[in-house]
Amino acid sequence: MAATAWSVLPPVITIILALWTKEVYMSLIIGIFSGALIFTGGSPLESILTMFTVMSDKVGKNVNILVFLVILGILVAAIARSGATRAYGEWAARVINSRRKASLLTALLGMVIFIDDYFNCLTVGTVMRPVTDKFKIARTKIAYIIDATAAPVCIIAPVSSWAAAVGSSLPEGSTLDGFALFLQTIPYNLYAWLTLLFMVFIIWTGRDFSNMKESVLKNQEHFEIPDEYKDAQDVEKVSEGHGSILDLVLPLLVLIAACIFGMLYTGGIMEGKDVAKAFADCDSAQSLVFGSFIAFVFTGLLYLPRRVVTFNAFCDSFGWGFKAMTPAIFILCLAWTLSGICSDQYLDLGGFVGGIVNNNASVISFLPTIFFLVAAGLAFATGTSWGTFAILIPIAVAILGTGDENMLVLCVTAILSGAVSGDHASPISDTTILASAGAQCHHLDHVNTQIPYVAVVVTCCLLGYIVDGITANGWLGLLTGLVSIGIAMLIVRAKCPSLEPQDAPLEQQDA
Repeated sequence: MAATAWSVLPPVITIILALWTKEVYMSLIIGIFSGALIFTGGSPLESILTMFTVMSDKVGKNVNILVFLVILGILVAAIARSGATRAYGEWAARVINSRRKASLLTALLGMVIFIDDYFNCLTVGTVMRPVTDKFKIARTKIAYIIDATAAPVCIIAPVSSWAAAVGSSLPEGSTLDGFALFLQTIPYNLYAWLTLLFMVFIIWTGRDFSNMKESVLKNQEHFEIPDEYKDAQDVEKVSEGHGSILDLVLPLLVLIAACIFGMLYTGGIMEGKDVAKAFADCDSAQSLVFGSFIAFVFTGLLYLPRRVVTFNAFCDSFGWGFKAMTPAIFILCLAWTLSGICSDQYLDLGGFVGGIVNNNASVISFLPTIFFLVAAGLAFATGTSWGTFAILIPIAVAILGTGDENMLVLCVTAILSGAVSGDHASPISDTTILASAGAQCHHLDHVNTQIPYVAVVVTCCLLGYIVDGITANGWLGLLTGLVSIGIAMLIVRAKCPSLEPQDAPLEQQDA
């Protein structure tokens, strides 16, 4: 059953069940087990063993990400118990006096933290959630802003873990310079640029629509915190310390600096490599654990000698932090397992998709469009951008070779753009899961409210990549995309009223 149409079934079952039942855990488990059944030829007992074999393998390979999540959860809980989060929220409420400013600051912070999408999702949510909650900004809206400034920013940032992923996706023996190829794709990555533009438009005008509109209006009337994250709110309520804003800012600055240094260190900066090469060769997951542990130790040394928080309260944050991250950890483990079932060692979904692309690659002028659509579909089904890069970029190189470098750049760009768009919309994407965790909103609510926005941008990108293929000119494709998103924004502006109180000061909202 490997590399056949059957390999598409597990992710399709998972996504349909998740959107239908609103129960992501059970949907993932059923999707994983169905994939194991297909792989084992229908043997229930062997399917159970296969399911947990894949899970242990995938979790083992990604254990650094799980440890990072736990340490970050502990760090956030410790900061909350110290009273620093409360102090920051009170200060920000005085300085940031409107919904628009709070949302724009969230987006700006997301753009600044471009090193890694995981780090981006959780850090932005940690810093901005106390502020946006005070303005009753729907957590689904914050999750969208976080998600829209995670992968879309990383994929156009030369110094990021994603640049390394693209370079490592080139086939062995290729004479192409992966980093140079990545740099050439940046101007033509339509999904990244149009997503950022559309997100700023939504924030500035307040013209939310579809499912997001319902969520925003509902939270303006009665602000809601999902049940699974109410324990995290309890941490702030029982904060017993006398922490100041510096007690929040300093640990986060150390966290950012230590993670960046960790990437340089694991990339070989101490061995004489330059900064760009070190970032390209880094182990981003190990770097995040390195940085988060240093920040945790620093926080303890900052708080305990000054008696900002008691030793017992600081130790209590271990349990609180782990508990707060449990939903994200569980979903990630299941999503990774589903991805493993669909990998080349089992059902080989990528091989099936790759075969389709190879068999339909005769019309060169439509290759950017084909690669964009296939990448979007594959990333949506598997929940992984990097896996999509690894499958489709070698196919593009094999089809086009190095003779037509311009078309190769356009096709690789279309793959990167499509992979990020599919990943952005997928309910089983790790970035989508972490955006939900960062905003502390119900995961499927984030998915349902975000998909209409993704669909608008994807449509505009599709038009751009059609022009790319026909004209073999990336700049004309970019212009087409910009014009298309401009028209889409005019339509939204005409059809959707601004949701008040977009710029109302906090005092007026409370009244």
